[in-house]
Amino acid sequence: MTKPLGLVLASALTLVFIGLAPLLQPAWLLSCLLILFSLVLFLIRDTRYVSLSIIVLAALYGLGWLSMFVFTCTLGIVVIGELAFRLARGEPASYLYHLVAAIGASFAVMLYLGYSAPLVVVMGVVVAVLLRAVLRGRDDALMIEALGVAMTMFLFEEINFEVDLAILAAAAIIAFGFGYTSYRFRVADISGLFSGAMIGIILIVFADVRWFLIMLTFFIIGAGATRYRYGDKEMLGVAQEHGGVRGYFNVFANGLVATAAAILYGVTGHAAFVALFMGSVASAAADTTASEIGVTGKTPYLITTLQPVPRGTNGGVTLRGEVAAVIASAIVAVTAWLMGVADPWMVVVTVIAGFIGTNVDSLVGATLENSGRIGNSGTNLAATFVGGVSAMVLYLLG
Repeated sequence: MTKPLGLVLASALTLVFIGLAPLLQPAWLLSCLLILFSLVLFLIRDTRYVSLSIIVLAALYGLGWLSMFVFTCTLGIVVIGELAFRLARGEPASYLYHLVAAIGASFAVMLYLGYSAPLVVVMGVVVAVLLRAVLRGRDDALMIEALGVAMTMFLFEEINFEVDLAILAAAAIIAFGFGYTSYRFRVADISGLFSGAMIGIILIVFADVRWFLIMLTFFIIGAGATRYRYGDKEMLGVAQEHGGVRGYFNVFANGLVATAAAILYGVTGHAAFVALFMGSVASAAADTTASEIGVTGKTPYLITTLQPVPRGTNGGVTLRGEVAAVIASAIVAVTAWLMGVADPWMVVVTVIAGFIGTNVDSLVGATLENSGRIGNSGTNLAATFVGGVSAMVLYLLG
């Protein structure tokens, strides 16, 4: 673990070279100087991984693979954020300090360089805190965090999506408010809080708040289904671990396709990506409901052989689960229709896609997951992808 004194030295070095970045050109000149100073930090045992992360960023900048803005912001986010995290020495308060310090450092860099890209900054900060939560305890956490932040900022800089600062601020408040509430009610852990917040911000910024509310509908359905007869499921040995608390794996497995759909819709405005979003969310809701409620029904049958299997077996389906899946899909579809996101045909398509998605989940579970080739998160991702694509194809054909 890096001591604060070493991080103070690294932070001072970071601030100096951020200030010199627009003055020292070409980029390779600053990069070489920063690498030389970082090698001195490397000689100090407690700052080795900090120095390595700075060296990697400096090399990428010197090679021209990162813009000055992404390079300097990433430095500020990672190093200053880590210093705040270490000084806080409390959880989850340490993540809040990390978040505030990283936002302050990155927005200061943005103002200093005269660069207006608040969305790029916010996404970099959220990824930094998320990776900090996911990688805590690993010695190489800072190196991975630095690369993750740099690549995320590079991606969103390339997308070049314009967003009003007030909308972005509102999106961040709503998304983090939802994430924190989920954490407090033990529905999500720290990594689930930040991954959910990231997805929420993207949905609101690239589409609008209604897309976030549709995703929230899935979340409520899933939480309710998990709590349904939880005591009975515990006695049967098929209840969700940790009381159904979701982490980043579960959040991304169920929300990655929907997030991609929102970005594609924001960039293109094409209705096909609304269908992709609706189908993926309906599939996630249908699968969760079918699993959590279906397991309390009668004897399940393996979807590939139709032979009876024990409760909780991957790929096992019940009539109760199939009915629950259709109802969950319908709730998602009707919610979208009431908010004006989906037209009547898309409502029909969404319900069909949800049914397809949950059965694809069972099929993949019975084959690839039972054989150990992929895990549950991979199965969920496959289901939401197929459900989303099915909705998009059906909507375009209609």
